[in-house]
Parts: sequence; C-alpha cells; structure tokens
Amino acid sequence: MDPRDAYHLGSVPLGVAVAGLFVIVMARSHATYWAGRGVVRGAQAVDEHEGAPSWWHSSVRRLESWSGTPSAQRGLDLVRRWGPVAVTLAYLTVGLQTAVIASAGLVKMPYLRFAIASVPGAIAWAVIWATIGFGALWAALALFARSPWALAAAVVLVVLAVGWSVRRRARVRVQAEV
Repeated sequence: MDPRDAYHLGSVPLGVAVAGLFVIVMARSHATYWAGRGVVRGAQAVDEHEGAPSWWHSSVRRLESWSGTPSAQRGLDLVRRWGPVAVTLAYLTVGLQTAVIASAGLVKMPYLRFAIASVPGAIAWAVIWATIGFGALWAALALFARSPWALAAAVVLVVLAVGWSVRRRARVRVQAEV
C-alpha cells in the first residue's frame, strides 16, 4: 500500500497541494501574529483594568512568561534587527518560525508590512512541503512500516549529521573571531 493513499493525496495535483498548504500556513502565521498583538493589548488592558476575569490574567501571564523564553527572545531580536526580512525567512526554519512570527506581533510590526513579508515565505514553505516535505514524510512512513528500527537509525544518522555540521560551523566561527 502506498503511504500517500492514507492521506488521500496520491492523486492531488501539485498546484492544488501548494495552494492548500499556502492557505493553511497563512492562516496559522496570521493567527500567531495576532496572538502576539493580543499579548501586548492584553497586558495593557490588565494594567488598566484589574477587574478582568482571573482566567484572563492567568492567560496573559502565561503568554508574557513565554515571551521571556530564549526562543522568543531570539525571535524578538531577529524581528527587531531584520524586520520583514526575518518574517519572510522564518518560513524556511524549523522551531524558530513561530517565535519570529509571534515576535512580529509583540513588537507591533504594522500588519500590512507583516502580510506582505508573509507571502513569499508562505509560498516557499508550501512548495517545500508539497514536494520535499511530504516526500520525506511518506518515505519515513514507508520505512517505519518495513522496520521501525531502520527509521530510528536513519533519524539518529540525520541528527548526528546536523550536530556535526552545527559544531563545525561554530568552531569555524570561533577561529575566525580569534
């Protein structure tokens, strides 16, 4: 059985898959942006009106504490330094994408600027996932169906290769600073 059949995507044209993924990632990223904006507005409202419900206070405190995490701070720094370029490039990252997009809302990047910066990044994300991304997912599912241990070994090899590459780049950077 072809793993793509499990998702009913085997016969979907590439253009339809890219368009669908584009809509999904735009909805997700814009919701994340507005959540960041909501944290700022919520914090201001709580400061102004202490009579808000307790669930509101706890939600705002949770979101404010998230904005202090290293990932969120990294996203904030990138948005402050690079602005819309950081938003566009964030779509090509894993793990940092949400932090950068939420940070754009936290720093109150004008919405039109955010929306324009989102389009090329979302297109790139959709194309990557409609081609390479789902291809890798389907290959992993097929490998898992044959041997879960083979998939585990492949994941370990990829993690080791990425770790080696990151360590090598860090070493080169340190040597360049000396």
